[in-house]
Amino acid sequence: MEKKFVPVMITPFNLKARVDLDAVSVLVEFYLAAGVKGFFANCLSSEMYSISEDERLELTRHVVKAVDGRVPIVATGSFGLTIEDKADFTARIYDTGIDAVILITGHYANVEDNDDILLRNFHKMFRLTRDIPLGLYECPAPYKRIITPEVFQQLLDTGRLVYHKDTSIDLEKVKAKLDVLNKEDYALEFYDAHTPNAMYSLRMGARGMSSISGNFYPEILVWMCDNANDPNKQEDVRWLQGELSRVDPLIHIAYPLSAKYFLQKRGLPVRTISRAHALELTVQQKQTLDDIYNSFLGWCERLGIQPVQTSRLAKPKMPLDPPI
Repeated sequence: MEKKFVPVMITPFNLKARVDLDAVSVLVEFYLAAGVKGFFANCLSSEMYSISEDERLELTRHVVKAVDGRVPIVATGSFGLTIEDKADFTARIYDTGIDAVILITGHYANVEDNDDILLRNFHKMFRLTRDIPLGLYECPAPYKRIITPEVFQQLLDTGRLVYHKDTSIDLEKVKAKLDVLNKEDYALEFYDAHTPNAMYSLRMGARGMSSISGNFYPEILVWMCDNANDPNKQEDVRWLQGELSRVDPLIHIAYPLSAKYFLQKRGLPVRTISRAHALELTVQQKQTLDDIYNSFLGWCERLGIQPVQTSRLAKPKMPLDPPI
């Protein structure tokens, strides 16, 4: 089965901190040129909690238009105070043309609630959303609700789920859910969000990866998905996994601002403006990202990867941030 890398898309903003749709279009072409096999729009990396309901819909609609059917798209839909509200927004974001709507697990039970409440709310959501294809995301916000293998099994048995983005981090927990998935012929694609798990999850049967590192060097994650199970590439796979694990904690610092800085360094028209992270990057943080950029070039050289030539991507006419 083909393994797929699906980026969690960032949201570029203009100088007035409004969504920059022209830059989004360029980002779509960048990701596709890197070889991604799908998109996760309107997610935590997109700063979904910092943009309005109308902006979520406009952004997702624009991604659908820019992708133009070349790969599947999913987007978060579980917004609203009540289950009815969440179902209503799910229907509206599905109508933008995406392939499935993702539900945040922490939106269906309070942190102190047991799994019976979680299941009851999910079943109500399933009834209210008719036949809309759905997925799960163990998003860290508002809090990280990790789905147990038992709950995962019950939700899979409903036949409503086609997508799962896992943030367990713990490989034993990932394996337990993959064991449930692999027992039956479920029509669900399982993606691990934790880059240090990549080699292991892909070997255990995950359909692919969907991690923030793809907002820095998607070509590298595509290579890992393509080669993790290739018996002739295992030395390079193990080496690359070590490199990805080494830098992963560093790229999380000041994210998504760190990703925007990195993409701008790569030549993309992405300003270092974020609604979710108000502070600017420090000199040391920029130096760390510069060092990781040099490592990225070294990874590409060893693995024979041609980095995306961003100069060849169509760009909107706009001034970038002042040189650093």
